[in-house]
Amino acid sequence: MKLNDITDKFEAIGVGVVGMTYDKPEIIEAFHEKWDIEFPVLRDVDRQHVEAWGIRNEEYGPGTFAYGVPHPGVVLLSPEGKILAKWAEKGYRSRADWSEVLDEVQSIVGGE
Repeated sequence: MKLNDITDKFEAIGVGVVGMTYDKPEIIEAFHEKWDIEFPVLRDVDRQHVEAWGIRNEEYGPGTFAYGVPHPGVVLLSPEGKILAKWAEKGYRSRADWSEVLDEVQSIVGGE
């Protein structure tokens, strides 16, 4: 299951979906078009959000090719920007189970 496939379920419980990457705008645009992404994808300039949210992959230290890369994950924010929950998988090959994330988000926000 891909996030793009269940965006409407998040929206039905009042949760907006946004992707974020540190890639350059042209890479984001190509990805968006290739996969027909139905939600906005934002750019995390200088990996500020990766650091603030505590999801940087520590396997890559300063000076390595992947320094600043986040663990693949999901962050649930309140309208005020407070982190309500986060799911970050170790490494880079694993991804969150979207059905589990949806269930947990529903329990947090009170959706049905």
